Amino acid sequence: MNITKEQLYRRQTTLKEIGTLGQQKIIRSHVTVIGCGGLGSAAAVYLAASGIGNIHLVDYDVVDASNLHRQIFYTTKDINQPKVTILTNHIGRISPFVEITTTNSAVSKENVFDIISATDYVLDCTDSLPIKYLINDACVLKNVPLIYGSLYKYDGYVASFNINLSESKWSANLRDAFPAISKETIPNCSEIGTLNTIVGIIGIMQANEVLKLVTGIGKALVNKLLIYNSLENSQYKMQLENTFTKEKVQEIFSAETYSDHTCDTIQDESLLISAKELQKKLSTDQTFEKLCVISVIERPTHEPPFLINDQVPLTTFDVNTYPFDKNNNYVIVCNRGISSYIATQRIKTAYPDLNVLSLKNGIINYENECKIH
Repeated sequence: MNITKEQLYRRQTTLKEIGTLGQQKIIRSHVTVIGCGGLGSAAAVYLAASGIGNIHLVDYDVVDASNLHRQIFYTTKDINQPKVTILTNHIGRISPFVEITTTNSAVSKENVFDIISATDYVLDCTDSLPIKYLINDACVLKNVPLIYGSLYKYDGYVASFNINLSESKWSANLRDAFPAISKETIPNCSEIGTLNTIVGIIGIMQANEVLKLVTGIGKALVNKLLIYNSLENSQYKMQLENTFTKEKVQEIFSAETYSDHTCDTIQDESLLISAKELQKKLSTDQTFEKLCVISVIERPTHEPPFLINDQVPLTTFDVNTYPFDKNNNYVIVCNRGISSYIATQRIKTAYPDLNVLSLKNGIINYENECKIH
């Protein structure tokens, strides 16, 4: 069946505030969505359906079963497939006039400028705090508007950062709300969990910000950070002022590494144990007697694929008071191998001679990796 743009976007162009002229602005826009999980997939699909002409999808990850409750544009048939590929195919089926390009790799200090160089708006849909600051700082340095979104359990945060207000004046950015990367461990959705509806709400709010900015209708969240609580259905707007100039951000960017423990390259292999290695140890009774497996998952939601000897959430794990036995071998586990690696580093710092390792890639990948020959 042949369909025209006029047919597809008719209900939108009927709005007098948008009309044909506004729709043309939408069609000519280029948006980059960094992170194709719950936030990014929702935002990208709604932007595509609205007629955004060019969308660049950025994500290094594959679909996992634990994603599906909140990343509703993926299905059980998509497990282990790249998110950017599945999302591209889905968008093509619902909005064939949108041009989709992809980057199937992680964002880093080395490639961030290339990723944002040819876009009108960037959507931060990531769940890594250092990467959020990296994206923010890069957008400030390159004068690119940033639509920010983040989650914590039942709360969501949305803002339109780095908007050009006049020839030389720019709106607030992430550092005006939170000046520095927190030194405390802040678990992401995979570790602490989240309600699926808040993910969709915030992702669609990000898409809504883009459409307001592109068409010039309504009031975008400029110099404001919206904090929405899904349990109380309440919202609060934090007023912001631009005090972090481009010069200040440049100083920070030059010195900051934006390191994130989700990157395998920055995890010391000597502190890791593979799924196959752990499986082998668990299958040897004599070894198992000296092996203690500790889970640092905040709130376990399903049965692990092997026996867990102790459950201590990372946020409450005091390695200095935990009753470690120097005669035991310890393996620390979590969902994706992020929190467990952090815990392992802390333990090794406190007890350099203790035999402790982190399960590489976490328990959600354990069974699949054990099957690989």
